[in-house]
Amino acid sequence: MTDKDFEQRHKSRMKRQKEVVDAAIANATEERGVIIVNTGNGKGKSSAGFGMLARALGHDMKVGVVQFIKGSFSTGEEAFFKRFENVEYHVMGDGYTWDTQNSERDKETARAAWNQALKFLSDQSIEMVLLDELNIVLKQKLLPIEEVLQAFMHRPEMQHVVVTGRAAPKELIEMADTVTEMKLIKHAFNDGVMAQKGVEL
Repeated sequence: MTDKDFEQRHKSRMKRQKEVVDAAIANATEERGVIIVNTGNGKGKSSAGFGMLARALGHDMKVGVVQFIKGSFSTGEEAFFKRFENVEYHVMGDGYTWDTQNSERDKETARAAWNQALKFLSDQSIEMVLLDELNIVLKQKLLPIEEVLQAFMHRPEMQHVVVTGRAAPKELIEMADTVTEMKLIKHAFNDGVMAQKGVEL
């Protein structure tokens, strides 16, 4: 195949691809808030959520963050995002359940965090809500899934919600507009590497 033949075929393929993409864009006419779920056993669920938070801030949107599990140690994202006036940031966890070893305390902590989340989910001025590690809370049955789904259904029409954490319940996956599953291939921790600042912390 000559360079000219290759270029002609490439141009033809890209023309067809552009037609498909343009048609999909033309069909996407609904404008509303969406629910995004990042789940799976791989690294990057919270990182992706905070990436969307940064994108929202780039558009001068007002955002709210509730971290349900994390709280027993400081993180770089907390230190960074708390610098912005458009961010309301609440770290409300007591650590992982194997650290607390107290189911009643875990339920109380989850309820307090959820009460803060409910304030965001009823506030039209908050354009994006990040509920970090909410999936873990739901997996551990520290909050009833029905209550969470109802709150999502009745939030402001243009409000986006991002939920992170492994083991997202099927009911939430069915309700969500976009679901991404992070797959674990390798993790440095499994080879004895400590959690690193800027990577995990």
